[in-house]
Amino acid sequence: MEINKILLQYWGYSSFRPMQEEIIQSVLQGNDTLALMPTGGGKSICYQVPAMVNDGVCIVVSPLIALMKDQVDSLKRKHIKAFAIYSGMHFNEIELALNNVMYGDAKLLYVSPERLATPHFREVLQHINVNLIAIDEAHCISQWGYDFRPPYLKIAEIRAILPDVPVLAVTASATPDVVDDIQEKLGFKEKNIIRQSFERDNLAYVVLHEENKNGRVINMFKKVQGSAIVYAGTRRRTYEFARLLNKNGISADYYHAGLDNKDREVKQRKWMSGECRVMVATNAFGMGIDKPDVRLVVHIDLPGSIEAYFQEAGRGGRDQKKAWAAILYQDADLLDADKQFENSFPMADVIRNVYQALGNYLKLALGSGKNTSYDFDVADFARQYNFETVVAYNALKFLEKEGYLILSEGIHFPAKVHVKLQGEDLYRFRVEHPKLDGFVKLILRMYTGLFSQYVKINLKELANKSNLTVDKTTNLLQQLNQYEVVTFIPPKSKPQIILTIERLDAKNLYISKENYTTRKKTALNRLDTLKDYLTTKRICRSLFLLSYFGETGKRRCGQCDVCIERNKARLSKLEFDSILNQIKPLLKQSSYSPDALLAQVKNTSSEKTRRVLEWLLDNDKIYYTSEKKLLWKI
Repeated sequence: MEINKILLQYWGYSSFRPMQEEIIQSVLQGNDTLALMPTGGGKSICYQVPAMVNDGVCIVVSPLIALMKDQVDSLKRKHIKAFAIYSGMHFNEIELALNNVMYGDAKLLYVSPERLATPHFREVLQHINVNLIAIDEAHCISQWGYDFRPPYLKIAEIRAILPDVPVLAVTASATPDVVDDIQEKLGFKEKNIIRQSFERDNLAYVVLHEENKNGRVINMFKKVQGSAIVYAGTRRRTYEFARLLNKNGISADYYHAGLDNKDREVKQRKWMSGECRVMVATNAFGMGIDKPDVRLVVHIDLPGSIEAYFQEAGRGGRDQKKAWAAILYQDADLLDADKQFENSFPMADVIRNVYQALGNYLKLALGSGKNTSYDFDVADFARQYNFETVVAYNALKFLEKEGYLILSEGIHFPAKVHVKLQGEDLYRFRVEHPKLDGFVKLILRMYTGLFSQYVKINLKELANKSNLTVDKTTNLLQQLNQYEVVTFIPPKSKPQIILTIERLDAKNLYISKENYTTRKKTALNRLDTLKDYLTTKRICRSLFLLSYFGETGKRRCGQCDVCIERNKARLSKLEFDSILNQIKPLLKQSSYSPDALLAQVKNTSSEKTRRVLEWLLDNDKIYYTSEKKLLWKI
């Protein structure tokens, strides 16, 4: 079927966004393709449409369980058969999904990278008609990237199983080094990059060095109307800042990964509908959120990196109308960032001690635990073994980067049911167990698809319909599970930890000195770049960000705080640069009185030169000496 017809039939769009069609055509021609698209650029359509065009199944590799779940649910609402397999799922649920993919008419299978690496999955893969391998968040494959995940390095190995299947890698944040690394690590037959400019000409970037952050943000919301996101660094901070905004008459709520699923859904729905104007959140908020009319994104604490900031700020102004992205910082924030950086790299003996304690905490014998998911509370773990929470967390994150484990935030897994007995067997059970018959009939009446797949159920709704408590309803489902009438998976929403390698003796834990040193150096470079972005008063904010991602040759935006200050000189860029290029070498060598300096500048009026001098003084580039002469500030 022609791609435009598919787009209209399933997504309701009459045309593609910029670059989408080019990316899709490249994939359909069998080319390995790296697509660089900004947040909100419509990456998922670039692999979902080709999946619908060709016979077979598209394998989508993603590290984000929440996003996989959201996309599968969204596709099913469009009547597109899709499944997801990730750590933490029940074994039977995984097998049923794989059977549907092998023998059914599924079009997309989402898998986590660690699941892709298992021998069982690779065996099954040989029996699946795969039409495309799509790699979401492809920057995770690069050790130079800000979110490196070792299981991604295993992805290329499946190309030996599927040698003729093209690969589409997509990301919204990749520096030039990472772009090259992605293509090399995925075994691209030829380099092939399709790049949508990361420039957002409707988004004004602002950085404010501000001691009174609270007052400044309140004033922002009085000046800028419409929906907004405020990003904060801690869960406590989200609650406190939302309360501050509400006290000042600004409708706000808070959001973080520690909330249960119901609270998250209610808060998100109120914000999406406009009932709540401002969402104060940690970086857990935003993935999969596509609200087009966000007018202001504010960071009251420093983002983790330029890449993280670009994605978070990019949630503003997706409707192409004017929006603002602001960071407020104090000198103390820069000192805190330095301290956090040092805490992020515990010494090797500390990492080994944390690993040893983890095995004891999970009650694992040596050689056990591989690919098993466990509920995990890092604060409780740290308290029991006398670690500082931040030290324990960073040691675990380093072990994750070394490929020993996977640590995930709390993600809500709703209760699920699959009916195992069918036909005569199910009828016989109901006759033999009359007390359970009515309950079984209610489940079959309320939910469809129970015989072919695991179906999400709402325990509270089921309890209400059966005039029982939630606990009693859960007990009945567990009874049916014991009778092997159904497979019942209870809900859970705690953070998870998965060992990707069986438990080792801590003294045998290999921590590469080269990896440790390289990652620390790379992380320091990212921190220094973030500091440069915050403190520069010379480079247009948009140009700074674009240059970081390898885009050059763009014009300054004219609307960020740096450009606005320069615009006050009321000169064109050409005029300003011409005067600056004459002034700067002079003032770097010696001091001049204003009149003496004016006499040195050629091919312009004295008035225009005075405007440039005023701008340089206002932006702390030059200063007056005790002799009332001007000198360039070193």
